[in-house]
Parts: sequence; structure tokens; C-alpha cells
Amino acid sequence: MTEASKNVFQILFFVSFAIVVPSLHANISEWDGYWKHRSDEALKANLAAYDPHPEKITDDFNSHVDKVLTGSNSTRRNLKKNTGPCTATNPIDRCWRCDPDWVKNRKKLADCVLGFGRNTVGGKYGPYYVVTDSSDDDLVNPKPGTLRHAVIQKGPLWIIFAGSMIIRLHEELIMTSDKTIDARGANVHIANGAGITIQFIKNVIIHNLHIHNIYAGNGGLIADSVDHFGIRTPSDGDGISIFGSSNVWIDHVSMSQCKDGLIDAIMGSTGITISNCHFTDHNEVMLFGASDSYSGDEIMQITVAFNHFGRGLVQRMPRCRWGFVHVVNNDYTHWLMYAIGGSSHPTIISQGNRFIAPPDLTAKEVTKRDYATESEWSSWTWRSEGDLMMNGAFFVQSGEKLKNKAFSRLDMIKSKSGTYVRRLTRHSGSLKCQPGKPC
Repeated sequence: MTEASKNVFQILFFVSFAIVVPSLHANISEWDGYWKHRSDEALKANLAAYDPHPEKITDDFNSHVDKVLTGSNSTRRNLKKNTGPCTATNPIDRCWRCDPDWVKNRKKLADCVLGFGRNTVGGKYGPYYVVTDSSDDDLVNPKPGTLRHAVIQKGPLWIIFAGSMIIRLHEELIMTSDKTIDARGANVHIANGAGITIQFIKNVIIHNLHIHNIYAGNGGLIADSVDHFGIRTPSDGDGISIFGSSNVWIDHVSMSQCKDGLIDAIMGSTGITISNCHFTDHNEVMLFGASDSYSGDEIMQITVAFNHFGRGLVQRMPRCRWGFVHVVNNDYTHWLMYAIGGSSHPTIISQGNRFIAPPDLTAKEVTKRDYATESEWSSWTWRSEGDLMMNGAFFVQSGEKLKNKAFSRLDMIKSKSGTYVRRLTRHSGSLKCQPGKPC
């Protein structure tokens, strides 16, 4: 994309967003000056996070994985079964999990993200905030020590937990920018209530949580910062909802049984990495892109890596519209309808995944294209490289072959085949980290 065309795209993006947002205002009952300012700031951050050359990011990601699999100075494979105390098996985990002093060095985690969310640092440059109270009784004036009080504070914060707890959110948890929710060392569940909302903000890390049994909220008065609250309409029941936000990293989260999606990323959200997560027992797992008519999601760039899509899943792993999605080294062991789908010509690059098809002869296809004839979707770039297809699974490719595009620099077919996925995803989901030991 040339500089001139990029400028034109930005203008069109802002215009389209200005037209659509008032009607798709993500549970905001009153579009007041506070939310207008927050939306404007988020749009600027989203465009700054957008990379006009996404193939460079996928190339960088693959080079990191290649070093783990082959060693940086050797052509010999070195991804062995672990016999020592550190069992990290992929480059994100190896960045921090082998450190026995991870408790003292918690913020090292912020240096470990790869992919499109690579610039996310969360609350690295702020103080620690310790959640000591699992209650969520006051939505307008949250009690100090609660998670809701922590996430609305100004400035960066690294949020940790005093101990294991189950947090039932009475309504959606509305976060502010520059926050890390780090549940390592505790068994923390967000369950039996509402989910997490990342709306018109930037720079968020969510790590090591269990999120399950999430229900639609009723709405009402909810604090969305320390100096503002407003009326929210009912929430959909997403586990994590990313709306008009950028630089988001979701890592080592276990998710299941949400009313709507497990993770949704819509309305121009970009610069996102979803890694090392474990998904189970859900129908519509992940939705990337608000609607077929909303072209503002064309700037969406998401990396989905080292996740395990496990038992009881049906579809949308993910379902994509408009943007660019790199699906790399994930383990798809269960689906009932399809694994990866989309509409509105998204670019989907699938590399080194393992796809194990269900017994149902009508559900062997990994891919599903909605609302388009073959004459339309045949030009969409959906490519598969080094994927391991099992039990009759097959990926219907479309668009030009990678060798005819900039993606030809991706050299991961030999270096990280889908045959390595089981080891790369061995520790997906929430980890049981203990102080004084590698995690």
C-alpha cells in the first residue's frame, strides 16, 4: 500500500466509522462527550497499530518459531521432549517460563508477545495492583481491592491477585488502557456472570485466567473510568469482547461456555495476538469482524497461535471478515461443523496447524465461506502451508498461491510442520505456576 493510498484508506475508514458507530455503539446507552473522546483516541491508536505489510509480521513470527524448533545456529532439530524442570515448548513461553524467579520478574512477560500484538506491553510501566476482594457489588463506585476498581484506574497498572478466587461479575467489566491482568500464581475464575469488555482502548494483556459460564448482562449504570460512569445496554455474553481497540494480547486463558462468543474482535480492532489458550464446550468460538457491510474491519490484523481448540466446539475457530488473520501452529482436535470460516474476502494464512476432522462425513472440511458464490470466494486469499490433516480433514484453498505473493518469504513449512503442534500446544490454557519454580 502506497502512502497516498494509505491516506485515502484512513479517510474512508474514519468516515465509515463515524457513520456506523452511532448505531453500533457496543452497549453504550448515551453517546456522550466522554465516549466520543475515547472513540476518537482509539481510532488514532488503531490506525497506528495497523501494519500495511502484514506479511512481514508473519515472517517475523515464523522466524522465532524456527529458532525454537531448529536452533539459531543449527539445521538440526532441537525441540525435544523436556526432561528438565522447564517444560516450555514454544517461543512465547520460552521467553519467560523457565525463570524460577518469575514472581519477581513478572513484567518480563510483556517482552514475550509475538505476532500482530507484538507491541503490547500492558501495564509494564506502571505499579502493581493487588486484587484482594472477589466481590463485585458496586458497579458505579467499585470497592478498592476489587478487579473492577483495578481496571478503571488511570495510567498503566500490572494487576495481580492475592490468592485464588472466583469472581462473579454482575455486569460487563469495562477496562481502561495500559492494563495487565496477570493471574499467575493463583487460580482465578471469571465465571457465572458477565465477561470482560475491551472497548475503545489500547495496550491490554490478559493472562492465565479461567473464563467460563458467562451470561448476557442486564446493563445499567456502570463505571468505565475513575471519573465517569454511564448507562449501558445489555451485554451479549462474550467472554472477552474487543471493540474498536488495538494492541491486545490474550495468553494462557482457559475459556468455555459463554452465552455469545468466547472472544470477539470487531469494529476496527487490530494489533491482536491470541496465544496458548485452551477452548472447550462452546458453539461460536471466535468472531473477527463486525459485519459484512462494515469495511472498517479491513485494518484488522490478528495472530492466532499455539492454542488448543478442544472438546465440545462447534464452529468459528475463528470466523473472519475483511481483515488479515495468521492462524499458526494451533491444535484443532474437535469441531462439529467447521474450523475456520469467513465472508467479505478476509485474508487467512493457515500454517503448521493440526486439523483432526470429526467422524461426521459432512464435516470434514476445515473451511467454510459464507454468503458468497465460488466465483466470488475463489479470489479470496485462504492458504494452507504445512498443515497436518487427519481423519479426512481437508482445507479448500483459494486466491493466488503464496509463491506469487509477498508471503513467499514464509519459510516455515519445513521448520514447523503441523506434526510439531502437539508439543507446541502442550501447555495451553491457564498454568499452575508456583513461586520459586519455573512455570
